Amino acid sequence: MTNVLHRADSRGHVEHGWLRSNHTFSFASYYDPERIHFGTLRVINDDIIAPGEGFSTHPHRNMEIISIPLEGSLHHQDSIGNDFIIKKGEVQVMSAGSGISHSEYNNSDREEVHLLQIWVLPKEHNIRPSYSQKYYKESSRRGEFQLIVSSDGRDDSVSINQNAFFSLANLEEGQNLTYRKYLKSNGVYIFIIKGEVRVNDLILSNCDGLGIDSDNNIKLKSLNDSEILVMEVPMDVEKYN
Repeated sequence: MTNVLHRADSRGHVEHGWLRSNHTFSFASYYDPERIHFGTLRVINDDIIAPGEGFSTHPHRNMEIISIPLEGSLHHQDSIGNDFIIKKGEVQVMSAGSGISHSEYNNSDREEVHLLQIWVLPKEHNIRPSYSQKYYKESSRRGEFQLIVSSDGRDDSVSINQNAFFSLANLEEGQNLTYRKYLKSNGVYIFIIKGEVRVNDLILSNCDGLGIDSDNNIKLKSLNDSEILVMEVPMDVEKYN
């Protein structure tokens, strides 16, 4: 089994006044040749956006972009006609495909918004751009994995243009859980949103990440109340570039 461990304090960090962001992988001004991607998982940005601020309209092509608000809400507008508010508890997926432009702003003029934005390389290039968002009950992931993103929209998940599967779990102190891969050829990247979790023989804390590319059954034990995001992705990155 091969592990790639990314401790929270080893991430790239940027501050722009209106934006505080931590980058698990190389992004914008942060570059580390050892941290370009994990398989087709290309970006995990942990963003905090000031009230009323955000990203003005900008383009994307051939990337699957998943946004998960952790606190607050985000106002999304794009070039294919979508204009929505994304709140904590919801998951947004944008398949950029042949090209899409969008903006995203903190929807509050009083409170910060905290979100994870994740990029995955697509299975097919130059598809028609698309957009989806969905609300997921927190109660449905207590003590178990809740599938939120998949290749085919199974189990009420949001579908993306890749053989990837994202799941959330909320565990109480002392709870055990085993993650079983959907596809044996995929790798699994575990991100601790909050809490402390033993994954196999490693202890992960707030915002630590662990990539595992060759273990089909991954054992987790929560050492205190924890929130976990599991991202299962294809590892043959050359196939999708």
